[in-house]
Amino acid sequence: MKFSIILRFIILGALWLALSYIVVATARPITLYTWFVVIASGIIIFAPMYKKYFGNKRK
Repeated sequence: MKFSIILRFIILGALWLALSYIVVATARPITLYTWFVVIASGIIIFAPMYKKYFGNKRK
């Protein structure tokens, strides 16, 4: 796997973690909806990248 792909995962992962921390830290009280937003945003960000780079091995 290329270094640029790994770098993209690292940068997006760090940005997602920082923004998720801000959402969780400012949400009082922490509810199920807050956790849903964090998990859904992770799926929206990382699922397409996973499918693009790891999912279809027949190419």
